[in-house]
Amino acid sequence: MVGMFGGTFDPVHNAHLRVALDVVEAGDLERLHLIPCHVPPHRGDPDVTAEHRLAMLKRAAAGEPRFLVDDRELQRDGPSYTVDTLRSLHADAAGVHLVLVVGTDSFLSLPRWHQWRELVEWAHVVVLERPFAVGNMPSTLESWLQGRRAENWTELREAPAGRVLFQPVTPMAVSATDVRARMRAGRSPRYLLPDPVWDYIREHGLYGAGRQVG
Repeated sequence: MVGMFGGTFDPVHNAHLRVALDVVEAGDLERLHLIPCHVPPHRGDPDVTAEHRLAMLKRAAAGEPRFLVDDRELQRDGPSYTVDTLRSLHADAAGVHLVLVVGTDSFLSLPRWHQWRELVEWAHVVVLERPFAVGNMPSTLESWLQGRRAENWTELREAPAGRVLFQPVTPMAVSATDVRARMRAGRSPRYLLPDPVWDYIREHGLYGAGRQVG
């Protein structure tokens, strides 16, 4: 079983990595593709270039052999639609069960995604369930979820696609928005980011961090 975990990773931080590892271990995944998006369809452009975001993600993922940094969305023109990425992954790994990993906020916004109902034709969906992430489920999504919810990873392995599993993960209240705000205010994000990522940010003066020394 192979997973896909996408996002802007602007910048990648420790919570991204911790929940990714939680999913890999819970599902005994062969690998998890970490896929930075090129043009996010549902938010503004990232603060730094794709080249920098990819480089930071590679530094962050180094040392965990089950993490695979995948730049396929950066190679495509136009918006980074998840359904297109799943089709591409499916073509590369025929016969392998795919898992789309999404956060709670992303799951709740699913009805606004491009061709969102087709996602489960290509993969299972695993929702990162954290105690502090709350929200009301849209009625459209609630109806769609009926009959799709899985109770465990065994159920995901028994079907090629189409199920939704809510996976508890380590509660870490870290966000890229907060990390960027700290750096712009001249405060250090150390211990919220992997040290190699923080070193890269300072080296290249990203997010207004050129003046940071700690």
